[in-house]
Amino acid sequence: MIFRTDLALEASENLPEKIDGITQKTETIDGIKVTEITIKTNEASKKIGKPIGEYITIELPNFTDNARNSQNKVKTISTKLQALLPESGLVFVVGLGNYAITPDALGPKTVKSILATRHITGEVARSTGLEALRPVAILAPGVLGQTGIEVSEIILSISKKINPTAIIVIDALASKETKRLGSTIQISNTGISPGAGVGNSRPCINKDVIGIPVISIGVPTVVDAITLAGDLIPDIDKKMSAQIKNKINPRGEPMMVTPREIDLLIDRASELIAMSINCALQKEFSLNDIMALV
Repeated sequence: MIFRTDLALEASENLPEKIDGITQKTETIDGIKVTEITIKTNEASKKIGKPIGEYITIELPNFTDNARNSQNKVKTISTKLQALLPESGLVFVVGLGNYAITPDALGPKTVKSILATRHITGEVARSTGLEALRPVAILAPGVLGQTGIEVSEIILSISKKINPTAIIVIDALASKETKRLGSTIQISNTGISPGAGVGNSRPCINKDVIGIPVISIGVPTVVDAITLAGDLIPDIDKKMSAQIKNKINPRGEPMMVTPREIDLLIDRASELIAMSINCALQKEFSLNDIMALV
């Protein structure tokens, strides 16, 4: 059975055997489990179903149950993010998704708490003691159904005007296991395909399309219903899979499963990711300084 997942870690776990061209390293940092997967070859990319690049998976206590040790979480996430970013230059942070649909609101909610600094220059920066701020621009472009414009077109157009050295995109993801909903963060340097998690893929946003490095950050907020059924009954045959699929998707439209407390999950995940991005970008400032500025 084909499982839908945006997580490279889950795709790796689904492989029947170890594949050449894929390396994996797991470590524990301040009690936080971090797994780094690197896909190095086209052959390995085809087998695992993910583009060539680096994927960092950070596993945390569920956001809705545990708000403690936030500084350790921010430090771990920001450190891993920094390793994928250029040392200097303007960074363009984009929150993908639909603010009106809670499981898809991670991106727009996150950018609301990102420190936009591109306009703080010259005498304003000097007089306020903020000369060390790294320039950052932010955007929540909405979705195609709201604007009539592909998100990739919006990002490409703005990028040509402001010339960032890198783009960070934030989006909700799909997992194949409910245990990872709201307790996993994936960071990657391969860009993203908006809407892929819910089977509504739009044009990719990556270095090949935009022309500059694109780092994606996501949290799984949904599980495909047929994927969940297959995970609960791993030995179902193809005939039974078709029967279950017809019952789960009676009108042929895929159904997604999301936690009951999704609103709290999105609120806490967006706050954690926003602060981690702020710390990764503004290395000259302490966490307390950044919180005061935000």
